[in-house]
Amino acid sequence: MEIKSYKKSFEHSYTFGMFPTVELITSRPQAVVKVLVSSSYRSDNSIDIFELCRKHNIRTEINDKAINKVADKENCFVVGVFEKYSCSLSSSQSHIVLVNPSNMGNMGTIIRTLVGFGLSDLAIISPGVDIFDPKVIRASMGALFRVNFRYYDNFEQYRAEFKEHMIYTFMLDGAKSLKDVKHDEYKKFSLVFGNEATGLDSSFAGAGTSVLIKHTDRIDSLNLTIAAGIAMYHFCS
Repeated sequence: MEIKSYKKSFEHSYTFGMFPTVELITSRPQAVVKVLVSSSYRSDNSIDIFELCRKHNIRTEINDKAINKVADKENCFVVGVFEKYSCSLSSSQSHIVLVNPSNMGNMGTIIRTLVGFGLSDLAIISPGVDIFDPKVIRASMGALFRVNFRYYDNFEQYRAEFKEHMIYTFMLDGAKSLKDVKHDEYKKFSLVFGNEATGLDSSFAGAGTSVLIKHTDRIDSLNLTIAAGIAMYHFCS
């Protein structure tokens, strides 16, 4: 496997930095190919990367040249190299659904947020950003490795697979205010969000319960990550 700057076409990807790499090793050890370590690396008192890799039978390699070739920031002392993998979503879990997500940072932040609220399943309606891009992984702080995800060609394909989930579409002209939504805790839900630029089109209004997160007229709309976080808090707390 040649180590070079990431491209979507690769069958492998990278984690940049200690924390995302530790998440990779502890959550998906079977996917790890090796861990590149800088000659400037110094262990802190909590976790030693060499010890952690030995525990999981993962190869380490001190290789400054390879790190400098792939890392897009200076002072990166640890890089995880892993094979891409596929997942399936669980019908017994609630889901977050992102329709055509276009911003890598937002995708990663939403992944980290859903893990923080105890969720574990993410559906992505294509086209959408590459979930294995190192920028997504960095924004998620490695939380990506704690979730199951799957890409779908369209929302109808997703809906057909999870017919029992209660659908909540978040729209600027939603029919119901979020504060008035009372979800049955015994039923699984799918919280559906559009992309940063266009949101959800009118066809989603009839897909389930369309929801509005009210805010003052001083702004046009909430940032996607903020809206998703508010929604997850409402449904998961």
